[in-house]
Amino acid sequence: MGYHENKKCIEACLKCAALCNHCAASCLQVKDVKMMSLCIQMDMECAVLCYAAAQLMSLGSAKSIDVCRLCAEVCEACADECGKHDNEHCKECADACRKCAKECKKMY
Repeated sequence: MGYHENKKCIEACLKCAALCNHCAASCLQVKDVKMMSLCIQMDMECAVLCYAAAQLMSLGSAKSIDVCRLCAEVCEACADECGKHDNEHCKECADACRKCAKECKKMY
């Protein structure tokens, strides 16, 4: 299976990665950056996995299922962390993470 069969999950992963990057960059602009350090770390880790999952699915890799499993787990953790904060960018990121996790879970 390649891009066309996995299009919905690939798009969810790419959107999630972009919003995780946006969230991390936005969290770096808040007054108390140290308070946001776990959120920033989770955002960066989630973005890396989302990009990897999207790339492997596009390639039709047999390993995409394993990466999607890990991606779903990290997306849920990122959503939980972002959900603790009142910033709009964190809320937007948490929503994208939940949607991505849902799509990734359909892969296995």
